[in-house]
Amino acid sequence: MLEIAITFYCIYFLINVYTVFMQIDYVKKARVQSAVILTPSKFKVAGNYGVESQKLTLLNIFYEFIVFFMWISFGLVALDSITSSFEGWQKAVVFVDLFIIINWILALPFELYKTFKLDKKYEFSNMTPALFIKDTIKGGILFLVFGSLVIAGLTYIIENFPSWWVYGFVFIFAVIILINALYPLIRDKMFDKFSPLADEELAAKINKLLEEVGFKSSGVFSVDASKRDNRLNAYFGGLGSTKRVVLFDTLVEKLTHNELLAVLGHELGHFKNGDILKNIGIMGFVMFVFFAIFGNIPEEFFLQLNLNNEPYAVIIVFLMFSPILSFFLMPLISAMSRHNEYAADEFGSNLSTKEDLVNALLKLANENKSFPLSHPLYIFFHYSHPPLVERLKELGYQGAGMSETKEDEALKETCENI
Repeated sequence: MLEIAITFYCIYFLINVYTVFMQIDYVKKARVQSAVILTPSKFKVAGNYGVESQKLTLLNIFYEFIVFFMWISFGLVALDSITSSFEGWQKAVVFVDLFIIINWILALPFELYKTFKLDKKYEFSNMTPALFIKDTIKGGILFLVFGSLVIAGLTYIIENFPSWWVYGFVFIFAVIILINALYPLIRDKMFDKFSPLADEELAAKINKLLEEVGFKSSGVFSVDASKRDNRLNAYFGGLGSTKRVVLFDTLVEKLTHNELLAVLGHELGHFKNGDILKNIGIMGFVMFVFFAIFGNIPEEFFLQLNLNNEPYAVIIVFLMFSPILSFFLMPLISAMSRHNEYAADEFGSNLSTKEDLVNALLKLANENKSFPLSHPLYIFFHYSHPPLVERLKELGYQGAGMSETKEDEALKETCENI
């Protein structure tokens, strides 16, 4: 049984490696061709960033491969021995918490390199060491308190219900829904500064747009995302009474009112088309399948890992092997997601104009330095959104690259000196 799981993991690893290699080679060749969507300078910069970030991803894939086999060969047994003085829910909480913390520590060099080296080089990251430490401490506290409670709750269900995986699914699904509902409130209180939109004219336009669509929210807020990152973004956060419109301060600064309304119109398209409920339904179905599989693993599997068939071991097996199942399901889910994105674009362009949405997407791509071209196989496995080139074609955009500005010329000189 363990041999089958390891075989699937190796297939998952090889596909991951192959698709990333294909993407690196594809972007390397494409970045020296004529610019598409982006200005010529940003096209080259975006290509360089794409190659470097994918190389880092490739290194991380190999690193995770080694760590995975370290865990199943001796790591889990060692951790079991360290936590042998604990029993029941206490054993599960301590074992799983330590497992997650150790994995986080092992992955930390990659996160630090990306945040403070790669993203700084390409002028994305504004993160400071002090802010990074503060975020880490706050996130760690949230995990240790609420994560431990979830582990303890799931342990209780496993120990007390014969068909525990059914009740376990209901419990975890409810926790995820609760997290989504509370997410903007948690971000507001612990990580970001949410402020009512200072531009009253823009706020009035957004509220009018929301009323037209029938989207009820608790307000429109600007968030100080630029203290961490220069990328542009916006989202609808929360569920029910906690729903709110959140605009990154970088987005408000760079987009015109009409362009920003077009972006929000796209997001409202997801709401109007029922995509949010569809996604919750898909997530619930996938999670139910996962619990059905991991809730019926034979005793032999745990014996091969030299673990007891107890709650802590069940949770660890779930954490280690569920990403593999997710990877093989993602192409189907992503294909559905890409279809929904086209429909949301159509809805958003009807709320404003296609020209406004096209201009917004062009600005987002240029400001975020998003390379617009990707290898088809990489898209198949990794893209939940259609390539920008295809989205713009559907909106009737026929242009190629954009003209340079003085800012772009300065950026080009800077990048050539790096």
